[in-house]
Amino acid sequence: MRLSLGQDLRLVQKQVLAPRMIQSMEILQLPILALEERIEQEMEENPVLEIAEDELEASVEEEASEERLSPDAPSEEERELVIDETHANEGDFERLLNMDEEWPDHFEERSHPSRNEVEEAGERKVDAMANMVARPQSLQDYLHDQLGWFDVAPDLRAMADRIIYNLDTNGYLQGRLEDVLGSDAGAEELALAQRALALVQKLDPPGVGARDLRECLLLQVLPGMPYYEQLRTLISNHLEDLEHNRLPVISRRTGYSIELIQKVLEELRKLSPKPGADFNKVIAPPVTPDVFVEADDKGRYRVRLEDGHTPSLFISPYYRKLFQSTDTNEETREYIKRKVNSAQWLIDSIEQRRNTLTKVSQAIVDHQKEFLDKGPEAIEPLKMQQIADKVGVHVTTVSRAVDDKWIQTPRGIFPLKRFFCGGTTSADGEEVAWDTVRLKLQEIVDGEDKQHPLSDDQLVQQLAAHGITVARRTVTKYRKAMGILSSRQRRDWGGAAKGEVPEAADE
Repeated sequence: MRLSLGQDLRLVQKQVLAPRMIQSMEILQLPILALEERIEQEMEENPVLEIAEDELEASVEEEASEERLSPDAPSEEERELVIDETHANEGDFERLLNMDEEWPDHFEERSHPSRNEVEEAGERKVDAMANMVARPQSLQDYLHDQLGWFDVAPDLRAMADRIIYNLDTNGYLQGRLEDVLGSDAGAEELALAQRALALVQKLDPPGVGARDLRECLLLQVLPGMPYYEQLRTLISNHLEDLEHNRLPVISRRTGYSIELIQKVLEELRKLSPKPGADFNKVIAPPVTPDVFVEADDKGRYRVRLEDGHTPSLFISPYYRKLFQSTDTNEETREYIKRKVNSAQWLIDSIEQRRNTLTKVSQAIVDHQKEFLDKGPEAIEPLKMQQIADKVGVHVTTVSRAVDDKWIQTPRGIFPLKRFFCGGTTSADGEEVAWDTVRLKLQEIVDGEDKQHPLSDDQLVQQLAAHGITVARRTVTKYRKAMGILSSRQRRDWGGAAKGEVPEAADE
């Protein structure tokens, strides 16, 4: 192979996204709360942006928009309020100055906020801070506070703290004590660590500081508890059998009856396998819907956007006058040019987001009318490409429009992506959504005979009897995803407790 250096001309085609298009896609993807934060950020960074605080200001902008769209009005290129990067666009600013004369109250320069306005803004911030969710106490802090109850030597307390801050989120000490101490730890330090671990394991919640599930459960079994000896036996020797519901195996090896094992198992279920998990509960933030669905007088569902809290933006008349002034130097004019350009891009992007989200949401609602009428079991198979074809946009636009957006319906609040799902073909040739298959699968499992639970093959047959044809591997996949145990694990051994011979179910 020969290598050489040289120059040549080549004609290629490639797609390059303009900055304005990139910004439009970013704005489209933002949910309502994030959009409000983005607007606040732009208001801080761009001085030419102002918020319409009353209906008069909003109506002026609306009338100006309608004028641009009227048949007798100049073309969009002539009327667009964007300063060209290479020209001053004095015509645009002349038109804006004329609007100042027509609407003197509207374009009056902003005065400083009054004292009452400042106080009201401060009160709103104080109320917001007062309603914030307090940071919950961590497991480590909770355990550290308990150490103060014990009168122990400083070195033992320090080692206990060291162990506490090596616990994982579930309260377990992962690995060995030697891993906590380091490779150069001696026998004396290891003995101190063992005493410190024993101290930590006495703290609340019970089971904390364990190194595996067996030790965690044993730490929670205390003398005086019902079935104390049986609990220790099952935890120490038969955890795996319990996991797989092999009660007959446990009965043969321990001599306990099935009935006794079930009673012990009920007590075992009261113990916590993850004692530290309560300190790591994720506080779900409140959901703010972006879209609302309401039925009109004729029973048709109509969508409207939640943009009541989204401020109406316009370009500051002060900076328009400043740009037009002959006393303004060239550097200031260039600065205003960039900021006005950026402001207009933001305003157009927000309007485009509103239009696109409305069209996409309405198309989704029209397709999923049965869902809204009858409930989730009536959801129809739907792909994003179908909505894209109906609205006349690219499928990636639909994806961005529904991303992280929520919709308020008469059936509750759902993420917009909830309405997109694949499906299969029923026995009569109709398409059935996968969500419908999952709901029917759960219904069949809930209604089965627990002493003779259905295998996956039998579940396939039951679904087929309801007109839903799916493969066995699909049933197994959905069963596991839905947290439904296998037929062996779902079996209720109550019949064996009454004298049935359970030998065939050992495996």
